Amino acid sequence: MSLSHISIVNPVEVKMKESKRGSLYEAIVAMGLRARQVNDQIKQQLQARMADVITDGDESEGTNFDQLAISREFDSIAKPTFIAMREMFDDKVKYEMPVEVKPEED
Repeated sequence: MSLSHISIVNPVEVKMKESKRGSLYEAIVAMGLRARQVNDQIKQQLQARMADVITDGDESEGTNFDQLAISREFDSIAKPTFIAMREMFDDKVKYEMPVEVKPEED
């Protein structure tokens, strides 16, 4: 999954698209959950990359330029919310809300 440049999604377009499939509220909940997943993936990638960077015993002397470069790279990634919105709009996110079963009345 490429996490580089993601364009901003027009909320009106999202509303029109989601009205075909169901509730806008359901779509927003699904995008929120997907944004959390994306955020967790980005955190894991960042931690893995930072773990590969060798740190000196005394970090008070100066800046670790490898860590700084990795941080800048991850700062340029689009926000998880925008990634989730784009995935939803591109039909890459599939979701299904649980159906509530009502008890039968006698």
